[in-house]
This record gives sequence, structure tokens and C-alpha cells, in this order.
Amino acid sequence: MTETVPRESARAAVDPDAPEEEGGGRPPLTILLAGPRGFCAGVDRAILIVEKALEKFGPPVYVRHEIVHNRFVVESLEAKGAVFVEEVEEAPADRPIVFSAHGVPKRVPAEAQAREMIYVDATCPLVSKVHREVERHHAAGRIIALIGHAGHPEVEGTMGQLPDGAILLVERPDDVPHLAVPEGAALAYASQTTLSVDEAADCIAALKARFPDIAGPKQEDICYATTNRQASAREIARRSDAVLVLGAPNSSNSNRLVDVAKAEGCDNARLIQRAADIDWGTLAGVRTLGLTAGASAPDVLVEEVIAACRTRFDVSVEEVVTAVEDVEFKLPRALVV
Repeated sequence: MTETVPRESARAAVDPDAPEEEGGGRPPLTILLAGPRGFCAGVDRAILIVEKALEKFGPPVYVRHEIVHNRFVVESLEAKGAVFVEEVEEAPADRPIVFSAHGVPKRVPAEAQAREMIYVDATCPLVSKVHREVERHHAAGRIIALIGHAGHPEVEGTMGQLPDGAILLVERPDDVPHLAVPEGAALAYASQTTLSVDEAADCIAALKARFPDIAGPKQEDICYATTNRQASAREIARRSDAVLVLGAPNSSNSNRLVDVAKAEGCDNARLIQRAADIDWGTLAGVRTLGLTAGASAPDVLVEEVIAACRTRFDVSVEEVVTAVEDVEFKLPRALVV
């Protein structure tokens, strides 16, 4: 269904440097708005956990690492009294601390307990599922190959569930031949939840080719929200001259949406954090623009981009829905009133 967003909703004044059609007036632009896009249930839950902790304990509440990878969200929570730190020791022992949605190594809650701190775990339940998987495989005597990106907080959290050496990181299929696995060892694999579906499939194929008996997860590790957003990004990319993805540079799932759009043949696909980041020169001559947002980007930023486009183009918006999400995750009992 095609929907034209009301002009009154645009928050920016008309740009005097906006392009004009040959006969005068602004050029037409159809925005294909991906659905689903933006916040997933895990991100909604993590943000709500911080807000509920602020209500219950009063500010300041400390948060280890960015609660989700989005500066707009982080700054909004800072304005309410959240203080973001990188390690538990940076927070005073007499204030509560929240662990981010990406998950943390086991040493982190152990440090909080040793300091007798109140702590709340906002790890996404789908990330926690992967943590339990690798623990089960380890208990069964298997070495785990974790498909993911080195340095990502989720990968660090998952690898930190087990002793050093119990998990081997696989970033790309080319890593598989070099895995140092003892002769006759039993193996299993797990995946970071925010990977490109195709990226993970290539690594899994390489693992199965070298280790035919490798065990996999009972259910797909890549989360429903990542899969759904990639599917909708593919759909809009096929029909678009350019694609904009709202998300943070350190957001894995947002970067994968850019990769997916390019893989579908839309080379003019870019990641932006806000409307102010748009390079309008890259949209010269564009008549169909795909627009989506990573799982940690709020929809208000999507509206901001549409409003900015209205100052330069005669915009109509078509929502392209490939899935409907109704997933909800419960809050920790400690925060339920």
C-alpha cells in the first residue's frame, strides 16, 4: 500500500539548495520503507530495563557498555540519569549496574557480586540461548566453533561463558582450514545472533565440509529480528536506486543490512546515524530510495530522514512489509512492580 506522509510532519524548512526539475518544482522521490525495521523485542526490553531501574533505584544507574549500539538511545538514557561505563569497577559499589543487551562474560556478574553490587542483566534472551547452547556442548565434551566478529561485545560475552580455549572463533570460511582441532575431537558450532544469514551459511558450509559430524544448534542462532530485517532490506534493494540504513557504525546488524542491499545489486547503499549524515550528492538522480533501520535504531530517526527528504523532493512513501513481528520478552522479576 502506498502512503504519502503528511507534509506537516516534516520538521525541517525547505532547503533553498534543493534540486529542481527542469520545469520547476522538486523532483519526485518514492521512499520504499522496509518492514520490519528498527527496534526488536530484545532492544525494547533492554531500554525498558534501564528506565525501570531508574524508576526503582533513582539516578544514577550505571550501565556497562552501551545498552544497545545507538548514540541517540544512549544519549536519551543519559538525560534520564543513566551513566555508561566500560567495566564494573568504574561504577561505585553502592549504585546498581545494568549489563547490556549484547551479553557479558561470566566474570562480569562475578565482579559485581564480589563488590556486593545490585546488578540487572539486560542480555537479550536470544543471546542467552546461545550462551546456554555453548555450555551444553562444552558439558558434552565438544569444542565449539563460534561464527562471529572478533571484538564484538556479543562474541566476547559468548566466549566468556567458557574457559579459555573452549571456543574457537570463525570469522570467515577461510578460517576453517586453520582451526587447531585435536584429532578425534567432537565439535559443535554456534553463531553470533546479528550476522548476515548468507555470511553464516557460508561459514557453516565450510565447517561441515571439514567436520562432517559437527553438531549444530537445535534452532537457528541468528535471531528472528536480524533475519526479518535482512529479508525486508533485500526486497527494497531490488527495487531501489539507493538504500539508506539507519544505524551505528559499531552495530553489526545495521552493517549487515548495507551488505545485504549491495548483494542484491544496489551498490549505492550507505549506513547513516541521523538525517544530518545524508550525503545528498549520492542521491542525485535517485527516484526510488530504500529506507530501513537496524534493530537498535528508533523509528523517530526514520521519520527524521523522511522529513529531511521532503525538503528536497516531492516524496511519497510505500511501506514494503515482508513479515509481522509480535515477539515480546519479559522483564527481570526484580524490576516487575
